[in-house]
Amino acid sequence: MSDCGLKTLFIALFFLYTGASVTVQGDPGAGKVVWGNKWSHNYMRNGELFLYDTFPGNFMWGVGSSAFQIEGGWKKDGKGPSVWDHFTHTEYFRFNNATADTSSDSYTFFDEDLTALKSLGVTFYLFSISWPRLLPNGLVAPINTKGLQYYNTLINSLLERKITPIVTLYHWDLPLALQEQYGGWSSKAMIQIFNEYAKFCFQAFGDRVKFWITIYNPFLIAWHGYKTGKYPPGWKENSAAMYTVGHNLIKAHATVWHTYDKQFRKLQKGSVSIVLGSHWLEPKNNSFNYKSFQTSMDFVLGWFAKPIFVDGDYPESLKMQVKPLPTFTEKEKSFVNGTADFFAFSFGPNIFRSLPDSLKLKDCESLHLGRVLKWIKLEYNNPKILIAENGWFSNSYVKTEDTIIIYLMKKFINELLRAIRFDGVDVFGYTAWSLLDGFEWQFNYNIRRGLFYVDFNSKNKSRIAKSSAYFYKQITEQNGFPVTEISQRVNGQFPCNFAWGIAETDLQVNNVVLSPEFVDNNLYLWNRSGDQKLYKVSGVTMWPHPFKCTDFRNFKQHVALVRKMNVSHYSFAFKWAKILPNGDLSSVNRSILIYYRCIITELLKLNIASTVTLYHPVSGDIDLPAPLLNKGGWLNRETSVAFNDYAKLCFQEFGNLVRLWLTMNEPNINVQRSPDTYRAAHNMIIAHALAWHTYNRDYRNKYHGLVSLTLRADWAERANPFLKSHHRAAERLLQFQIAWFADAIFKTGDYPHKMREYILFKNKKRLSTSFLPYFTDEEKQMIKGTADFFAISHFTTRLILHQSKNGTKYEMDHDASLLRDVTLLTFPSPSHFFFPFLPHRQTHSEMAVAPWGIRKVLQWIKSHYGNMDIYIMANGVWDSTSISDPFRIYYYKNYINEVLKAHLLDHVNVRGYYALKLKDTNRDDQYRIFLNVSEPKTSIEFYNKLIRANGFPLGMSSKQCPMDDRPRHCPMCVLIKEKKVFIFFGFCLLLTTALLATIIFIRKKRQRKPC
Repeated sequence: MSDCGLKTLFIALFFLYTGASVTVQGDPGAGKVVWGNKWSHNYMRNGELFLYDTFPGNFMWGVGSSAFQIEGGWKKDGKGPSVWDHFTHTEYFRFNNATADTSSDSYTFFDEDLTALKSLGVTFYLFSISWPRLLPNGLVAPINTKGLQYYNTLINSLLERKITPIVTLYHWDLPLALQEQYGGWSSKAMIQIFNEYAKFCFQAFGDRVKFWITIYNPFLIAWHGYKTGKYPPGWKENSAAMYTVGHNLIKAHATVWHTYDKQFRKLQKGSVSIVLGSHWLEPKNNSFNYKSFQTSMDFVLGWFAKPIFVDGDYPESLKMQVKPLPTFTEKEKSFVNGTADFFAFSFGPNIFRSLPDSLKLKDCESLHLGRVLKWIKLEYNNPKILIAENGWFSNSYVKTEDTIIIYLMKKFINELLRAIRFDGVDVFGYTAWSLLDGFEWQFNYNIRRGLFYVDFNSKNKSRIAKSSAYFYKQITEQNGFPVTEISQRVNGQFPCNFAWGIAETDLQVNNVVLSPEFVDNNLYLWNRSGDQKLYKVSGVTMWPHPFKCTDFRNFKQHVALVRKMNVSHYSFAFKWAKILPNGDLSSVNRSILIYYRCIITELLKLNIASTVTLYHPVSGDIDLPAPLLNKGGWLNRETSVAFNDYAKLCFQEFGNLVRLWLTMNEPNINVQRSPDTYRAAHNMIIAHALAWHTYNRDYRNKYHGLVSLTLRADWAERANPFLKSHHRAAERLLQFQIAWFADAIFKTGDYPHKMREYILFKNKKRLSTSFLPYFTDEEKQMIKGTADFFAISHFTTRLILHQSKNGTKYEMDHDASLLRDVTLLTFPSPSHFFFPFLPHRQTHSEMAVAPWGIRKVLQWIKSHYGNMDIYIMANGVWDSTSISDPFRIYYYKNYINEVLKAHLLDHVNVRGYYALKLKDTNRDDQYRIFLNVSEPKTSIEFYNKLIRANGFPLGMSSKQCPMDDRPRHCPMCVLIKEKKVFIFFGFCLLLTTALLATIIFIRKKRQRKPC
C-alpha cells in the first residue's frame, strides 16, 4: 500500500481501536425522542433540508457483496455445497428453476470485479468468504487450498489498488455438512465450530484484514430460516427454533469477538463487529403510542443489538411477549455485552420486504436513514457506526438506466450527512449495496441491486456500469455534496425601477353593494308610527343612487390588504364571462366594470399600478361566456373574434389606468382541458394576436401601455444526468410546453419545428394521430412579434425521463414522463391542476421546491428569444400554516435569490417579480386570507423587507434608489383622467362665471360715472 493509503487506514483503525474493548451502556427507550420530534419539530430546520456539504476527511466510501450471490462456481476447485446450494436445487419451484450456480461468476472474473471497484473510487470493499469454498465440510480440516488461494489473491489485489478489505465470515452460506450433521444453527455445537472457522481466517488473512464482520444480519437468518421458511433450512412457524437460533448466533459472535480480542488484536490491531439490520417506523400523526414503535424496533434490531451493545440481555418487550425465550446467565450476559468494536448497520429492502403487518404498524414504515441512525445513537449510547449495507433494488428488466436508484442513493447519503452534521451521529463509513447484480435470495434474478449490470445469460458476464455507478463515483470523488453556485446565495440588488408585485389568481368580484338604493327605486318613509320600520310610498319612484366605491362590500379591506404588501404593482384578472355574459357587446355588466375601476383607481392613489389579465381560467371556472362555450369554446374560431371585441372594450374602459396588459394566463396549461388541445391552442394564439394588434393600432399612442400573455414556464430537468435520452426528453418537453406558444408569438409566427417534427414522427410510427394545425402565411405575419415583453409564471422544476407512449393526446405526444426527486421539499398544488406531463385524471400534484429551476428557465428564454424584458408574473408556494409560515419564507428567499443570480450573473433582463398570492383557496374551497390586516403572516414582513432592500444587499454595499428612479404614479393625474368631463364642465362654468362677473363689474363701474 502507498503511504497515503496506509495513513487513511491507520486513522480509521485508530479511532475504532481506542474504544474497542469499552463496555457500552445504553439507555433503552431513549430513542423515543426521535418519534416525538418527527411530529413536533420544525420541518424547515437544517436537519430536514437537503445539505450541501462534505463528509469528514477520513470518511470511508465502499461497496459490498456476498459470496453466494456473485461468486458462482458452486462446485468448482473443491468447493463444498452450502445450504443455499442445496435449497435452490431441491426447492427449485420456489426459485423458478433459478440457481446461483454461475450467477455473476466472480470466482472466474474477479479481475473484472477489481476493475469495477477501481472505477468507483471506493476506499474499501466489503465482501464475504464462502465458508464451504474454504472449508468444504465446515470443519478446519480439510482445507481447500484453491479456495484459500482465491481469497488471498483477492485480498492482495485489493490492497495493491489501495482498497481496504472488510471481510464477512458468514453471509448465510453455511456448509451443508454442518446442517446435516449438527442441525445447523439450532445446535449449540455450532458456536465452537464457527469459532474455529473464524480463528482459521484470522490466522490466514488477519495480517492484511483489519475489519472483520462475524455474521451478517442474524435477524434474517433466524426469521426466514425458521419463521417464514424462505431461507434454508426452510422451516415455517417454528418460533422456538427461531429464537434458539438467534440465541446461538449471538453467543457464536461473542465467542469469536473474544477469540480475536485475546489472541489476535494486539498483533493484528483489527476490529470485529456484527452486521445488524433493521427497518424504521414513523408516526403518521401526533396521536401515537411510542411503546408500539419501540416494541417493533426491539423485535428486529433490539433482539441482537441490546445484548451486544447495552447489557448482555434481551429487550424487556421481547421478554414479556415471547414465551419461552432463551435466557442468558449472568456470566453469559457479561460475556456477550460489549462484543462489538463498532456498530455495523444494514438498512435496505431485505428487512423492509420481510416484515409482517404486525411489525409495520399499519404501514408506518419509513426509509429515513438519518432518523434511524439518531435513534441508534440514543438507544445504544452513541456507538461508532459503519453503514455496512444501504441501497434499494430495481426490477430485473432495468439494465443500466437505474435512474430511480440514483435519487434513493442521493436521499440516503444526504440523510446520513445531515445525521453526522446536525445530530452528531458517529458514522465513519458507508457501503453501497451492491457491487454487481447477483442472485437475490428468495427473489432470485427477479430484482437487481448491483451498481454494475451483469447479463447472467452471457458467457463472459461483462460488468457494465449503471447510472447509479456513475453517480456513486461522483459522490466518492467529491466526498459528498460540496457547495456549488446552485447552493449558494448571492448578494446584490435589483435595478431601481424593478417592479415588485403581488398576484391574485382569482379576484373575488363582489358587486353586492351595501345599500338597497342600487336596486330599489321606490321611496320609503321610516318610523312613521314610531315602530322604526320602513313604509313604501306608493306611486313615487326615484332615480337610483349612483355607485360609489365605498358602497361595495369588502372593497376597503381588499385595498388595505394590497397596501399592506408595500408593492408597486398588483396583478389580477378580469372576468370575461361576467363582463360580457352573452359573449358579445349586446350586454355589458357595468357594475363589475365600476368595481374594477374602483380597485384600480384606489390602488393608483396609493401609488400601486394594476397589471390586468383579460382571460384567466381557474379550477372549476373556465371563464368563457356561456353562449361561446355552447358553440365549442376555443375550438370555434368565432371565440377568437369575440375575445378581441372583449379586449377592445377593456382597453377602451381602462386604457388610461392600466399600463401592463396580459391577454391570457397560462394558455399553454389551461388549453389542455380541451378535447382537441392543438386546435384550441391555435385559436387562442390568434385571439391573443388580434387583441395585441387592436391595442397597438388604437390605443398604444394614446396610453403607451404594453401587452403580452403569461406562459407557464416550469423548468424541465433531465432526470438522469448520464443519459442523452433524458436530456432530449427534457428539451422536447420545453418545446411542447413553452415554445409551443412562444415561438409563434416571439419568434417565427409558427410552431416550433422540433415539435411538429416529433408529432409527424409519431404519426409515421402509428403511435399517435395527433395533428398540429398550420398557420397561413398571412396569419404568421399577424402573429409574429405580438408581445411587448415576456411574461411567465413559474412554480417548480420537473425531473423528466423519456418514455415512449402510444395514444392521441397532448401529454402522450412528447414522450416525457415525470420522476420525483425524493430529496426535495414538496408542496401541494390546489390551484394549478393541469400539467403538460400528467394525465388529466390526476387533479392534484405535488410540486418540488427547486429554486435553481427558475434561473435555468430564465437562461433558456434568453438563449431562445433574445434578451427581452421578462416579468415573473406568479411565483409562490401554498403553506397551510396559520400565521408563521417559514416554508413560504424559505421558498421566496431562495427563488428570488435565483432571479437575482439571473440578473447579476447571467445578465437576464428581468424587470419584475410578482409573489403569489394575496389570497388563496384551500382544497375544501373555503376561502382563506393569507394576508390579514390585523394579523399578517410572517412572510409578509419578509417580503416587505426584501422590497425595501430591493434585493439582498450586503451590509454597507446597499444602494438607495433615488425617488425619481422608482416607478411612480400620479394620483392627481388619475383624478383628472377619471373626472375629466366634470373638470371640463367645471372649468367652463368657472370661466363663464368669471366672465359674467367681469361684465357685471364693468357695467356697474360705468353706471357710477357721472354724466
